Amino acid sequence: MRAPFLTTVFVCLTIVLPAIAQEPVVPAKDPEHLFTSPDPRLHANKQVVYHIIRDLLEAGHWEMADQFLSEDYIQHNPNAASGRESVVTYFTKVLKVEPKEIPAKMRMKITSVTAEGDLVVVTYPRLVKDAALPKGGYTTTWFDMWKIVDGKAVEHWDPALLNEAPDLQ
Repeated sequence: MRAPFLTTVFVCLTIVLPAIAQEPVVPAKDPEHLFTSPDPRLHANKQVVYHIIRDLLEAGHWEMADQFLSEDYIQHNPNAASGRESVVTYFTKVLKVEPKEIPAKMRMKITSVTAEGDLVVVTYPRLVKDAALPKGGYTTTWFDMWKIVDGKAVEHWDPALLNEAPDLQ
């Protein structure tokens, strides 16, 4: 008698909880502040990543890539080959990103920035559309992680899937 009751409770929770349990991922009000640190080394590493995001990814100024990416930059995203020139080619020729004015303040929505040693991890809110859900989708978290050596990114990780273009809003 107890097993059918527990099974019923489990089924009800499985149906109800996903619809009500998720809290939206909220971006920081002042993302620039997240790219600072009282530790000089961590601050410098966060600033490299800040410029990668603002100057390269947001503004499309890939001609500046040599300032922020090492020549032998290792790329773990399956859509772009390793090497600075390969990454530049991916954004300028494959995605056809056109340069625009570098904004005074970052436009990309950032949730958090964490730096430890030579690694900097940035998280972003990401909307996943799903018509089957009551609100038409949900938010989750995207991340990018860079390894910084001597003032340049030498390696990058993210959860991208093959043929998934980045959302550069």
